[in-house]
Amino acid sequence: MGGQVDKLFISISGRPVVAHTWKRFDSAACVDEIIMVVRDGRQAEFAQLAKKYRFRKPYRLVGGGQERQDSVWNGLEALSPGTEIVAIHDAARPCTSDGLIEATVAAARETGAAVAAQPVSDTIKASDDGKVIHRHLDRSRLWAVQTPQTFRVDVIRRALARVREKNLQVTDDTAACEQIGQTVRLVLGDAPNPKVTRPEDVGFVRILLRTRIGSTKER
Repeated sequence: MGGQVDKLFISISGRPVVAHTWKRFDSAACVDEIIMVVRDGRQAEFAQLAKKYRFRKPYRLVGGGQERQDSVWNGLEALSPGTEIVAIHDAARPCTSDGLIEATVAAARETGAAVAAQPVSDTIKASDDGKVIHRHLDRSRLWAVQTPQTFRVDVIRRALARVREKNLQVTDDTAACEQIGQTVRLVLGDAPNPKVTRPEDVGFVRILLRTRIGSTKER
């Protein structure tokens, strides 16, 4: 999006992206509480969102860490005692359906770890130098993972503790599970679940949100 644009606060269908995402989890019957991991100094903005949009479920605002895995760890530390299942989600992914959230929770409860994912449909090539193709990859075995990434709390704590012990960096939480040999269930979503990353993503997300919330006017 560029360094001057905070994608979480881009207005789509009258709400910031993060407010749409928050609403999804606030409405999900399987979610009891919400932990928002935010940059230090931004807590007041998120608290204002909760007040403005009248989110109902208990929430806490937690400071982020240097790396994504550090932010996730901070969020885990803020969970209520006795929490069994945690769904970790990108705030910039506002179109996630209730059904997908519930499906990952059910799969994690059974297996220990689950992730929203889609099979890769494009032909995939590997390039070692970013200039020419070096090899073909079999797309029938490839999946694009998304969020929610959902876990039994004891599983993700053990996985991230191992990552921290080894001083590793992981780009998502399922990668941490590989460090402890934890099986991760793939959960196929029934609807598009895009992440707002580039300017061209905004138009697609706008169409999806208007379809789902019946909004035809953006303020």
